[in-house]
Amino acid sequence: MVTALFKVVLMGDGSVGKTSLRRTYMGEGFKAQYMITIGADFAVKKMSLAGGHDVSIQIWDLAGQEHFKSVRSTFYKGAQGALAVYSTVERSSFDNISEWLEECWGNAGKKIPIVLIGNKTDLRDQFKDNPVMQQTIVTTEEGQKLADDIAKMGTHTSFIETSAKTGQNVEASFLELAIKILEAGGLV
Repeated sequence: MVTALFKVVLMGDGSVGKTSLRRTYMGEGFKAQYMITIGADFAVKKMSLAGGHDVSIQIWDLAGQEHFKSVRSTFYKGAQGALAVYSTVERSSFDNISEWLEECWGNAGKKIPIVLIGNKTDLRDQFKDNPVMQQTIVTTEEGQKLADDIAKMGTHTSFIETSAKTGQNVEASFLELAIKILEAGGLV
């Protein structure tokens, strides 16, 4: 069987854990220190899906800082799916997801499938009893509602919470996006 190639983008505000998700998914391990992505980073991984579909996921990890916005636009071209990432302990990153979707769909030229990812669940669990941090925490229910709202815009959408640090649902999020891309293409 021929292996399909899916170009996907990892998008979201700076420091939400996009690179950590990619590194964990690629088996490179988690690194606690934050290193800014300049422009975009790139990786490829093969996977086999149910039904005999072999796919290679070409991952474009986009820089989240505003000053890279003009550079990011070219990386969306040809993308077939996106992982829209926010931090479950940084409400502003959640609030900015709609801007990321607008940027993505505008530059991709269409509404591509989305997996909405609430990352850093390990930190949310640590901060849930801290009254100051409670104000910035994004709940599972809020994430699911946003994913439901995105789906109502006419695109294949899923919601998953992850922890790049523990590996929780990292593999599942990339697998889910591959499935959404296949569904959008009518192959499943």
